[in-house]
Amino acid sequence: QVYVVFSEELHCWCRALVESVWRRADVCQLRCFLVDYAKYCSVTSENVQVLAGAFAKIPYRAKKCRLYCTKPLTLHIDYCENTAKMGPAKRWDAAAIQHFRKLLE
Repeated sequence: QVYVVFSEELHCWCRALVESVWRRADVCQLRCFLVDYAKYCSVTSENVQVLAGAFAKIPYRAKKCRLYCTKPLTLHIDYCENTAKMGPAKRWDAAAIQHFRKLLE
């Protein structure tokens, strides 16, 4: 279900899908994907409203997607043998993400 959440970063109300919910002290935090901005944000439960009427039927401007058959790589350095080789990684590193974003721009 799509909700409306107030994004502190964007200073406006946005449509969002709730990804996860966790409790902090006396406040409930929600991790949301903003469907019109392709961003993730965390909001408190007070900043969440149910989306009403025709606004729920408007198509999203952003989609979550993955690069087909593209796997992350990293540089593995062996100090004993004084070698460096590219090899598989579990996650994309920050430099690779930044490079990909620059390519998209």
